[in-house]
Amino acid sequence: MITYSHLDRIHAAVAEIPPGRVATYGQVAERAGLPGRARLVGYALRRLPEDSAIPWHRVVSARGEVSARSAPAEEKEQRLLLEEEGVVFDRRGRIPLAAFRWEG
Repeated sequence: MITYSHLDRIHAAVAEIPPGRVATYGQVAERAGLPGRARLVGYALRRLPEDSAIPWHRVVSARGEVSARSAPAEEKEQRLLLEEEGVVFDRRGRIPLAAFRWEG
């Protein structure tokens, strides 16, 4: 179950990720004080309104991939937003986390 407190903590953690960097769902969960709750992070980000200033696009899977969604256009949007910030993807569509992971 997700609470408003969880949402606030997750949103605050995601808001700290600077442009040109990414964090994994698990990383965000840890920073929000919710270790082991990576799926909860995904759920919280899916609930964001379209006009939110929270940089949801900077959160990726532990493999450095844009997570699959029911609407492929959203995956393309996330990749485009990251590329506009200078994040690069390899031939397999993965972000080299050693170069782009935010350690904050």
